[in-house]
Parts: sequence; C-alpha cells; structure tokens
Amino acid sequence: MKRWILILALSVLSSPALAAGRLAQVEVVDALSGKSMAVYYDNGRYYIAGVPGREYSIRLRNCTHADLLAVVSVDGVNVVTGETAAIDQGGYILNRRQRFDIKGWRKSLDQVAAFYFSSVDASYAARTGRPDHVGVIGVALFKRRVDYPLYDELDAPAGSAAPHARRSEGRSADSEQLGTGHGRRKHSAVRYGEFERASETPDEVVTIYYDTHANLVAQGIIPAKRGHPEPFPNGFVADPPHG
Repeated sequence: MKRWILILALSVLSSPALAAGRLAQVEVVDALSGKSMAVYYDNGRYYIAGVPGREYSIRLRNCTHADLLAVVSVDGVNVVTGETAAIDQGGYILNRRQRFDIKGWRKSLDQVAAFYFSSVDASYAARTGRPDHVGVIGVALFKRRVDYPLYDELDAPAGSAAPHARRSEGRSADSEQLGTGHGRRKHSAVRYGEFERASETPDEVVTIYYDTHANLVAQGIIPAKRGHPEPFPNGFVADPPHG
C-alpha cells in the first residue's frame, strides 16, 4: 500500500510556551488568538480545554538536530490520509529544529480542511463512522535511518550496520464532550518526500486528550475556581437577632 509522507516548508522557530513531548514539542494553538492552549497534566496524561466552534492547529517543533517523521492522528484518524490511524502510516517530515503548524485535515498539497472543536456527533470521525476514539490527539515520532559502514580486519567494506527498515514514500508537507470537525478550506503548502525509519517502533508517542473546560473541571483535571476570600465581607456591625 502506498504511504504518504509530507515535507514541510521551513519556518522560523520560536520557543513554545506550553507543550508536551521530548523529541518534538507538541502544542495545540487557538486559531483566533494565535496563543498556545494551556496543557494540564494529571495521572500521567496531558489535557487541554477546547472551546466549541473554535478552530485550532497542532504545532510541531523538532527539538533535535536530525530529521523526524511525525505520524499525526486526531480522534483516531490519520490527519493526512483520513485512514483509521496506525503508526505505520505516512505523516509529516520535520527537518532538524523545524516548526510547522498542522491546521487541518490534508485535502491536497496546498489545502487542508480546518480543525475545529465540535460536538462528538459533528466530528469528522463520527461522521465517517468511527466515533470510538474521539477526544484525543496523537503524534508518533520516528527518527530517520542512518547507515554506518562496518569494516572487517582487512578494512574491506562489510555493508550496512543497520538492519533493513521499511521505506515510505509520499507527499511533503454536563457539558457535551468535544470532537474535531472537518471545517473550511485553508491554505497549507507541502510537497512530496521520502523518509526511511530507523525502527518500526516509534521513538516517542505524544498523546494529548481534550474536552470542554467544564468537563475537565468536573473530572478534577482542572482545579475549580473559588472566589477570593475577603477580610471584611461586611462593612458594618449588624444588629443581633431579636428574642
């Protein structure tokens, strides 16, 4: 089966304010404000609070000095191919120290359909008959295969030190629970590229769960706000009760 891989247009880097991940930092960015959404950590999981109807993008920043392949899923769906997500599928190639915003579901080399927070029923996953994994963003990161020559005692070439790895080809570049919809078309240019993974197992998997603020508060993931206590809540002394 043909696998799609995307190489991204190089962009200027800046340090992310709020992110998850080690090899690559993963942020969810509010499209209206342009700001990274707060990430909450609870029991080994990362969470963000989405706003219904609001568009968002997934920002990837390669923190290494080598190329990475990022296979990205939203609600259990591959954001490039639309297939039910699996780690052996195609994704985005990140050059070393590169940053790129994934703004939506890939429609062509030049366009995506915007991500936006929707109801579960209106999510792309549910509308295509796959509602079981709504509410999660996943990024599987792979390092590129590097061949190191080996030499025998006579210094004769002995071939590659690394075992054969699969080669991929393709394109570059109380409140209701939330899902992610298939929104308006947006410009996002990529091109074809190739990437050979060092291993079939991801070097890192970053997982971010999302829901409404109210639901995350109800689950105890986001602390409930309490009013500021006042040292003098009443201005004057009240009369005692009669009797």
